[in-house]
Amino acid sequence: MNQLTPTALLAYRADSGYDTDYLLWIERQRSLLQAQQFEQLDLDNIIEEFGAMAINQRHEVRSRVEVLLMHLRKCQFQPEHKSVSWLGTIHEQRSHIEQRLEDSPSLRKLVGEFALKRYASAVRWAASDTGLPVSCFPEFNLYTEEQLLDPDFVP
Repeated sequence: MNQLTPTALLAYRADSGYDTDYLLWIERQRSLLQAQQFEQLDLDNIIEEFGAMAINQRHEVRSRVEVLLMHLRKCQFQPEHKSVSWLGTIHEQRSHIEQRLEDSPSLRKLVGEFALKRYASAVRWAASDTGLPVSCFPEFNLYTEEQLLDPDFVP
């Protein structure tokens, strides 16, 4: 695909991109920034996108912490069923969390908070997957942030 020249991107009307061709809108906003043509930027949509980007970053880590908690509980409470699949999922979640933390170190301080908030959901999921009653799992998350992120920790 041919890329538009900076001149062509700058000529593209700002009001026709965001809702009709998102990629072209992004490219145009980038070109405007590079050309320091700040008055032509689509600030309302840029602000909205930055907010959505921050939410998406937090959501990904929160979701992966929840899946990690579920599989750690499954391994702890059904060790006889501990499988390569469960261990692979634990490794995958930790790997993706670590990648995201490398890109956005400020998310690290939220891992413990996410574990606290998503623990009940992770337990319900683990109970459903294992057939064990929710009541057999601890009421609160007892794993430390270090254990959650430790590639060698499996209960």
